[in-house]
Formats: sequence, C-alpha cells, structure tokens
Amino acid sequence: MKIIIHIFFLLLLALVTFFGLGPILMADGPMQERLWTAVIVFILYLFLTYCYQKALKKVNK
Repeated sequence: MKIIIHIFFLLLLALVTFFGLGPILMADGPMQERLWTAVIVFILYLFLTYCYQKALKKVNK
C-alpha cells in the first residue's frame, strides 16, 4: 500500500511541477501573472505535502 501512495503522490508532484513551473519560467505575460502562478504552485506543493504526510501516517497505523 505504501508503494501505491508513493507512486500516486510522485505523479501528482510531477504534474504540478510540469504544468506549474513551465508557465512560470516560460510565460511571456506580465510579471504579476508569473507571481500569481508561483503562489498557486507553492500552495499546491504545501497541500500535496500535507496530504502525503497524512496518508503515510494513516497507512503506518
């Protein structure tokens, strides 16, 4: 079960990285758009990390 959780969250983090950091680094829009995207990506990373920790704790019990 732990392996499935690791793979699931690894895929989610890879998707957030690909679709989140790409627009930040390669966007041709204004700097404000890049900053808002960076904030949203950072919040998604925090949320996924929190859920990942909770899922691992639940499996370890």
